[in-house]
Amino acid sequence: MWLLLVLTIAYGCASVPHTGRRQFNMVPDAQLNALGTNAFNEIAGRESLSKDEHVNSAVKRVVERVTAAAEATDKPNFKWEVRVLENKDPNAVCLPGGKILVLSGIIPYARNEAGLAAIIAHEVAHAVARHGGERVSQAVTVNGALQLGSLALSKDGGKLDARSKRILGALGSGALVGILLPYSRVHEFEADRIGQIYMARAGYDPTEALRLWERMSQIKKPPIPPWLSTHPTDQDRLRKLREFLPDAMKIYNDAPRKHGKGSDL
Repeated sequence: MWLLLVLTIAYGCASVPHTGRRQFNMVPDAQLNALGTNAFNEIAGRESLSKDEHVNSAVKRVVERVTAAAEATDKPNFKWEVRVLENKDPNAVCLPGGKILVLSGIIPYARNEAGLAAIIAHEVAHAVARHGGERVSQAVTVNGALQLGSLALSKDGGKLDARSKRILGALGSGALVGILLPYSRVHEFEADRIGQIYMARAGYDPTEALRLWERMSQIKKPPIPPWLSTHPTDQDRLRKLREFLPDAMKIYNDAPRKHGKGSDL
C-alpha cells in the first residue's frame, strides 16, 4: 500500500510553467479535459449567448492571439473554444482542455482589448498550469487523510467520542486554512504571472493588466479575512503584478506584432 502511495505521488509530481513550482497532480489530463468539456457544454447550453457582435468579434480575436501565444510558449495542445454569455457577473473562466467562457458583465472592466487579454490570459494560465487538477488532488488527499484519522480515532464499533470529533474538526480546519486556501492564492499569483507572459507575447501591453486589476479592485467584496480568502488581496495582487512587469515588458518589446491596448470595447 505504501509503495503504491509513493509511486502515485512520484507520478503525480510536475513543474508549473515559468515558476518551476513542483505540484502534486494525480488527475490524468484526459479525464480533467473531459470534465472541462462537459461543464463547458452544460453551461453554454444553459445560459444565453451574447448577441453583441462587436464584443463577440473582440473576444474571438483576443482568444485567438492569446491561445496562440500559450501554444507557442508551453504547447498545452488544447482544443480551444470560447463562448460569450449574457450574464451580469464580472467573470470569465478557462476550463480544463481550453474551454473558455466570458461573461458579459466583465466587459466594462476590461474596457479595451488589452484589458480583455489580461482577463483571458489569466484564465488560460490556470488551465495550462493544471491548477484545477491540482486542487482536486489536494482535496482528495486531505479527505483521505481525514478518513484515515477517523479510523485511527474511532472506538470499538466505529464510533467517535467527543474528543476525537474535536481533533478531526481541527485537522479539517487546519487543512483548509493551511493547505487548500494558501495553494489557491499561489495559483492566482501564478496565473497573473503566466498570464502577463501570454498577453505580452500576443502583442498586448502588459501594463494594462495592472489597470485592469485596479478597476477590478473597485468591485465590492464581502469582508473576508485575508487568511480565509481563496484569492490574494487586491494590494498583494497589484504588488506582484508590478514585480512581474519588467520581464513581461521584455517579451512585449520582442513581440513580432504589437496591438498595444487594441480597440475599445
